[in-house]
Amino acid sequence: MVSVRGVHRRFGSETSVVHALKGVSFDVEAGTMVALAGRSGSGKTTLLNVIGGLDRPDEGEVLVDGVEVTRLDEDGLSKLRRERVSYVFQTFGLIPVLSAAENVGAPLRLARMAAADREKRVALLLDLVGLTDHAAQRPGEMSGGQQQRVAIARALAASPRLLIADEPTGQLDAETGRSVMALLRAVVESEGVTAIVSTHDPVMMALADRVVRISDGRVDV
Repeated sequence: MVSVRGVHRRFGSETSVVHALKGVSFDVEAGTMVALAGRSGSGKTTLLNVIGGLDRPDEGEVLVDGVEVTRLDEDGLSKLRRERVSYVFQTFGLIPVLSAAENVGAPLRLARMAAADREKRVALLLDLVGLTDHAAQRPGEMSGGQQQRVAIARALAASPRLLIADEPTGQLDAETGRSVMALLRAVVESEGVTAIVSTHDPVMMALADRVVRISDGRVDV
């Protein structure tokens, strides 16, 4: 599903260059959940951004579902993010004025899905994340764990092939974080999604099919 080959990413000027990624190469099999583990500043977020097309590497290539991400123009990247890749962030990123159901349905509105089909998909996803009874609530009326569950449901709305989650439990307490990670594990199995989840929690790593460790911009596979 994902193939990363010789990826380098540098930031800054010639006099103060930061090498965020240094020749990163690894593969992710379809239908698996991979934990990307490393300390803060190790390069996890940069690597996820490059894989998902939010950032471009200085060298190397990335393929997602057979598409060479690193060769896509802006229109191609937008199409990739709309049809194949979805994201979950630790800050949730929900629209405050919309209900849980409306937040989940937002990507489907953009895709111009018929209203009846959209409502069925939203209901299915809210049931999947255990929030059927909270469909009408706005983010401000929900706990952090509930908001992250809504964010996961929204990320799954358009049936992506790859789910990228950057420290999805970073703002949650340990117990809630474990329940969210367990949900991601269940989603991989029930929806057939491939997931790459960055974390530094060993308990959460245990739920993954595989752990890829990154340190100082290099991976140990």
